[in-house]
Amino acid sequence: MYRTLLAAAFAVGLFGAPALADPPRDADRAFQAIRQGRSMPLPQLERRVIPFMGGADYLGPELNGDAYRFKFMQNGRVIWVDVDGQGRIIRRSRDR
Repeated sequence: MYRTLLAAAFAVGLFGAPALADPPRDADRAFQAIRQGRSMPLPQLERRVIPFMGGADYLGPELNGDAYRFKFMQNGRVIWVDVDGQGRIIRRSRDR
């Protein structure tokens, strides 16, 4: 009986774990997109976008769904630049 209970507990742990697994993190999704050729690596995207920002200070990226959101600061204003995985600027906005 002890072996049966041990085997059952092992089976529940083995087969129940995937159902309880965490959803993919942003970093995992970004890695998969790069691996599948749907997106460029972040440093390559940054090299494409930063030169177009006219000397604004680059503060860093965020992953926003399937796009990256780059944050810049210029003259005391925040500028958000959304970029798709191929390096195309989707949207540019300023906080007022």
